[in-house]
Amino acid sequence: MDLFTHVLLGYLLAVGVVGFQPQYLAAAAIAGGLPDGDIFFFPLARRFPILRHHGITHSIFGVTVLAAIGGLVVAPRLAAGDPWTYFAVMELAGLGHMVGDGFTHFSVPPFLPFSERRLELDADRAINFVLLAVSVTSFYLLLGVERNQVPFPVYAGTVYALIAFYASYLAIRLAARLWIGRHLTAMGPFRVPIPTTNPFRWLLIAEEKSGGRVRTTFAPYTLGRGLRGPVRSVDVPAEAAPDAPMGPVATADEALARTYPIARRSSGLLDDTYHFGEATRSADGGWIATWYSLEFTLLGRAAGVRVVVAPDGSTQVRRSWAVPGWQRTVA
Repeated sequence: MDLFTHVLLGYLLAVGVVGFQPQYLAAAAIAGGLPDGDIFFFPLARRFPILRHHGITHSIFGVTVLAAIGGLVVAPRLAAGDPWTYFAVMELAGLGHMVGDGFTHFSVPPFLPFSERRLELDADRAINFVLLAVSVTSFYLLLGVERNQVPFPVYAGTVYALIAFYASYLAIRLAARLWIGRHLTAMGPFRVPIPTTNPFRWLLIAEEKSGGRVRTTFAPYTLGRGLRGPVRSVDVPAEAAPDAPMGPVATADEALARTYPIARRSSGLLDDTYHFGEATRSADGGWIATWYSLEFTLLGRAAGVRVVVAPDGSTQVRRSWAVPGWQRTVA
C-alpha cells in the first residue's frame, strides 16, 4: 500500500480504539507510516539484508520495537498522555501497516528475525492509484476542509464513513481473492490470480519456465461474469540462441521470439513481474513487438518495452507505457 493510505489507516484504527483523542491519533498516524522509514537503511541494507525495504521494520518484532520507543519514550515527552496507550495505538498502526503490505502482491516477513516466512495475500496492487487518490482526498478533507471548520458530529461522521469504506474495500478484495483461489483450477490452465486496480477484475495467469523457454498463459476475469475474452499464450526462448538468424521476420511468433531476450535486457521489470508480449505489423512491413508487465499498470496502460523490428531485421528498443491489445478487445 502507499504511504498515504498507511498513515490514514493508522489514524482510523486508533479512532476505533481510543476515540477522538488528538495526541493518540497523531501518534498512530505517524506509526502507520513509520515502517517505510526502512528506505533510509538502503546503504546498510546492502551489507545487512535484514534492513532491506519490507524487511525487519515490516515484522512483528520491528513494529513492537518502534512502538516501544515511540510510545514509551518519545511520545510522552512531546504531548500529555498515557505511555501504554501511546504504545498500544502505535503497535496497532504498525501491525496494520505490516498486514496492509502483506495484503498486496508485495510480501513481508512478519516473523523476522526468527523466520523468513512471507505474508503475501495477493489481494490488491502494491500501489493502487485509485486507493491512493481516495486517501489523499481524505487527508485534504479531514485536515483542510473540515478540521475546526465544521461541527464535530460532521467531522466524526466523515471519519466513520471512511472506516466503513476501507473496511468494505478490504473485505471485498479479500473475499474475491479467496473465492478465485478456491476455483482457479476449474477455470482453465491457471496458477496465479493477479489483482488489478478494479477489485472485481483480475488476471488469471500461468507461467512455465523450462528448457530455456518461457511460456505465459493468461486471461482477464471479472467476478460474476467469468473469463472476459480468449485465453492468450506466448511461448518464447528466454535467451537468444548464438546461431539465431538475424534477418527479416516473417510472422508474429518469430517477432516475439526475436525480441523477448532484447526486451529482458532492456528492462528488469519483465523478470520481476508477470509479463506478456504482443506483435503487430508496422506500416513499413516490419513488426512492432510490445512486452509489458501484467502487474505494473496505471490508467489502463502497462509499463514495458517496445521493440521495433525493421523489414531488414534490425531492431530499435525503447521503454514505453502501452495499452495492451487484450485490454482493448475485452468484452
